[in-house]
Amino acid sequence: MSPVYPDTSALLKRYVAEVGSGWVNALLADTAIPLFCISQLAVVEATCAFARRLRDGTLSPRMHAQVLLAFDYDCQCRYILLDVVPVTIETACTLANKHPLRAYDAMHLATAWLLSRELLRAGGQPLTFVSADDILLGIAHVEGLQAENPNHHP
Repeated sequence: MSPVYPDTSALLKRYVAEVGSGWVNALLADTAIPLFCISQLAVVEATCAFARRLRDGTLSPRMHAQVLLAFDYDCQCRYILLDVVPVTIETACTLANKHPLRAYDAMHLATAWLLSRELLRAGGQPLTFVSADDILLGIAHVEGLQAENPNHHP
């Protein structure tokens, strides 16, 4: 299996049942080696999304606590967490000047693009960028990334 970089829209499908959740979970079940690479920013963004679902009632307090425990475990044991470094910010700014991107989308795309470049330089398999946002996936394709939408795999 090649490395996967899910943005937060795809990552959330691991914890909240929705279209594409089965496909995302199958990606993780495919191997014991942690090949999900996420930005540290996704930790904040996912935590905010879980809290929003608690506030709007789509997650019960009990389910919210379970989701947070599962997410914390995965961050510690199943995901490769990537730091935000100056080159990531510079690359995100360059991408934002080329494409209509929101801030976190630019950061996720930059992180995935930089990681993919490093993997290919080292002779590794290409990275797959996963997002539930078709516009972002189109930009990822333009920038040379392999991309998948979990919503297309119900």
